[in-house]
Amino acid sequence: MHTQTKTRFKKTPLSEIPEGWEVIKIKDVIKEAKPGFASGKRDENGIIQLRMNNITTEGKVTLKEYLEVPVRSNIEDYLLKPGDVLFNNTNSVDLIGKTAIFRGECEFCTYSNHITRIRVDSSRVIPEWIMYYFMELWRIGYFRQICVRYVGQASIKKADLLNIPLPLPPLPGQRKIAEILRTVDEAIEKTDKAIERTERLKKGLMQRLLTKGIKHERFKKTELGEIPEEWRVVKVEDIITEAKPGFASGKRDENGIIQLRMNNITTDGRVVLDQYLKVPIPKNKNINDYLLRPGDVLFNNTNSVDLLGKSAVFRGECEFCTYSNHITRIRVKNDVTIPEWLVYNFIRLWQIQYFKQIAIRHVGQAGIRKSDLLNIRLPLPPLEEQKQIAEILSTVDRRLKLLRKRREKLERVKRGLMKDLLTGRRVNCVD
Repeated sequence: MHTQTKTRFKKTPLSEIPEGWEVIKIKDVIKEAKPGFASGKRDENGIIQLRMNNITTEGKVTLKEYLEVPVRSNIEDYLLKPGDVLFNNTNSVDLIGKTAIFRGECEFCTYSNHITRIRVDSSRVIPEWIMYYFMELWRIGYFRQICVRYVGQASIKKADLLNIPLPLPPLPGQRKIAEILRTVDEAIEKTDKAIERTERLKKGLMQRLLTKGIKHERFKKTELGEIPEEWRVVKVEDIITEAKPGFASGKRDENGIIQLRMNNITTDGRVVLDQYLKVPIPKNKNINDYLLRPGDVLFNNTNSVDLLGKSAVFRGECEFCTYSNHITRIRVKNDVTIPEWLVYNFIRLWQIQYFKQIAIRHVGQAGIRKSDLLNIRLPLPPLEEQKQIAEILSTVDRRLKLLRKRREKLERVKRGLMKDLLTGRRVNCVD
């Protein structure tokens, strides 16, 4: 009969770790920690230079946006190769310390001075061990503590990076732990791809259904383009009973009322309560005039020019809550339209950057005037067809909701595993 051996632990300056582990400094297990170079120039025929936005907080190198810079004479010293650990040494206080492994995402590329390239001593450590450990340090706010802060950004000194203490299991243990975490990463990546596919499907359906409708054969030309003959063009003010901005509040009150703000509306039409504020109930206003009820349309009237115009249907996400002056609460005429029709059209207008065009720009932000909001023209099908279109799009939204919940669950699993595996608290599964 197999008996599982109980893991014995030892005390170290870092924490209690398994007896077979050791605590070392980063500089003891790497061959190089080399910052990249700065370049203010651009060159379409140059070399891709990875920057801080090319490293995600989840340990990935992303090339959704990148810059090409002139090739310098000693570029060979700054080329990346698979297995290089990329450490973001300069960023905002919240993002500093992001880390990823370069896996050949671009064939001929380099990196900026805001990134330190780390090459490991493969006889002591694997790149994944350093990456995952740095990701855990970032999660618990370690890099916030050791960074040097400047106006608008922060940095990690090379000496402080090299002296970071690192719990180190034997190489076989490192590989097994990395394999477990990599399996979860692959499940998250698979879910991300499913979310991306579903979002593309929704965008395509919105483009077709909000302009062509369902099974129409005859169309007419309008100021909005061709729409079905049975549809009409209306202004927002024609199909609503109210467009009421919320109130400003610079105060906080734990016993107050939840006040939704611009960060509580997503670009894909959801109300989220990941972070929210509670404010005092204003004495100079009737709070009942500012309470939300299911079916209210929330329009983000003030934000950065890129985010302005986000919209969502409030579905009772909080029981007793209100909204800020950066949001306009819209209530529709129920015999003419449904809230979902308005929101799906607003989402589409945001996607085609319509709100950027009509925005009033200020320093650091932009706004939509109430009169301009009310004058927005929309296509309007008969009520029954609106409901059918909304149901089709809502089905896709429900699929997205399930996928996002799955991703959140996987993230929780990964966080728990990293916390236990990288500190040696849970080693039986890798012995």
